Amino acid sequence: MTDVAPRTRSETSALTALALAELGGAVGGIGNIHRAVSDRIFAGVRRGIGDSATPVQLAHDGISGAIYALVAGSAKATGAAAGHLLDLGYEERVRPSESPRGTALLGILQGLRGDALEVERSPLATPMSIRVNGRPIAPTATDLSDAYPHASGTIVVFLHGLCETERAWRLGGRPTYGERLAHDLGVTPVEIRFNTGRHISANGETLSQLLAALIATWPVEVERLALVGHSMGGLVARSACHRADAAGEYWVRRVHQIVCLGSPHYGAPLERIVHYAGAALNLLPESRPIGRLLRRRSAGIRDLRGGSLVDEDWHDRDPEALFTAACREVPLLDGVMHCFVSAGIVASERNPLGAMLGDGLVLVPSASGRSGSRRIGFRDEDGAHLPSANHFTLLNHDAVYGYLREWLSGPTILRK
Repeated sequence: MTDVAPRTRSETSALTALALAELGGAVGGIGNIHRAVSDRIFAGVRRGIGDSATPVQLAHDGISGAIYALVAGSAKATGAAAGHLLDLGYEERVRPSESPRGTALLGILQGLRGDALEVERSPLATPMSIRVNGRPIAPTATDLSDAYPHASGTIVVFLHGLCETERAWRLGGRPTYGERLAHDLGVTPVEIRFNTGRHISANGETLSQLLAALIATWPVEVERLALVGHSMGGLVARSACHRADAAGEYWVRRVHQIVCLGSPHYGAPLERIVHYAGAALNLLPESRPIGRLLRRRSAGIRDLRGGSLVDEDWHDRDPEALFTAACREVPLLDGVMHCFVSAGIVASERNPLGAMLGDGLVLVPSASGRSGSRRIGFRDEDGAHLPSANHFTLLNHDAVYGYLREWLSGPTILRK
């Protein structure tokens, strides 16, 4: 209990410092846009009246530059000072990473800048962990026994999507899929929180290590393991299983089902649009600050361009390259039931608008693993489509729960 207050203050101070630092950066970006626009205006004036406009431009640039620098510098300095003061004397009973609102904010921050936060060793880059009521649970025999007093031999692991946390499964304040499955099938749900700004393959490696520890120290013998992932979570599950299978890890032999809810197996169009928009906006000085802002997006977001699952998709490659190499095709695991649920904003799958919009973030071919001539290998009977629904509807919907209960109640098949 002695480490609660210091860690609480560290998270709070880091949030304060980050907010004001980002404000300072935003002011600096506005100043750069102002300067680029004024340079173009003064260039036009100079063509009309000659060099007599130069003194005016120099005065304008000096005054405006000093003001923007002062405001930006003050915001950053205030953030650093406020964070230091909070570390010295501010305490809270609940850490931001364990409160509902703080968790939601941290999930968004990690999704957008989680890789940078990790490099900076920020307390806001919380490591992957099992969570119960927002609290991290160490994968030790004692902690798991205390957290899961009624542990069963069937574990269903839930993995959230980009900019989300495990609380996303509580959409609408309704019981989660895990809670309903525990009541109906007697399984034990385990919710994982992870930094979605990291590379998907990096999270896959960490998940593999965490599940190995979980299986080894679970209160009872694990007979069956299922992984359910929403959006990016489905890709992280596939990445972890692929890595563990290649390494001959024991835990992956207990995997019976992998269920992907709206996962972009072939990438998400929004990330591709942002990628090209960032390159285009970087060409002109007036729009370059906006282009740089778009280019600050996290490694996790960039991986969604093509649905990257392995290190080789990004290692030693230029993330800003306009045309990137195709992601490696990662096959489904033999002997494992792979299921998917796609969604569509429009009611009819034949509607051309539905093909363009998908669920708002992921297109149906990408979510079903069937894009043109490419096929991941999902069987028709192991997939479902939810019409008149968006990407986030998949987090908590009666029809989706019905599919989950049907798929997870099948006979146990252990991989050798």
